[in-house]
Amino acid sequence: MMEFRLAGKGDLEEICRVVRAAVAYLKAHDIDQWDGIYPAEEHILADIESRTLHTGILENRIAVIYTVNDECDVQYRNAAWKYPDREYRVLHRLCVDPAYQNRGIARRTLAHMENELRESGIGAVRLDVFSRNPYALSLYRNSGYEETGTAEWRKGSFLLMEKYL
Repeated sequence: MMEFRLAGKGDLEEICRVVRAAVAYLKAHDIDQWDGIYPAEEHILADIESRTLHTGILENRIAVIYTVNDECDVQYRNAAWKYPDREYRVLHRLCVDPAYQNRGIARRTLAHMENELRESGIGAVRLDVFSRNPYALSLYRNSGYEETGTAEWRKGSFLLMEKYL
């Protein structure tokens, strides 16, 4: 069973290892989404310090990380959000250690995060997903997230998505 908890500064090295492994995995699958610029250690450290980075522990290792907060880029204005009057949170940097791929980790993590938010009175989740990452697109679409717009960043086009909780 996976245990979820907030990340601490003592997790920084292992989290960075997970992210580096994910970058290599994406590149090996011709998905040019992440690199040495993003997400960088300073992003991870800022998430830890703001107490918004969560970890999923499996077999005494960090199997997944994700950040949830209320921060979003100005590009999020490009969306036709379906639930504009609901309090929402934004999911960032969901990342499964490639050693744990294809075990339903991301799906279970989304369900956990959504339940936590629902219990705290949050009404919707928003996110952006790289348009050329078929794995992430499938995950979010199959988990009930709906496309609401697009954003253009350094790596290309991203779909903006939202789910009602």
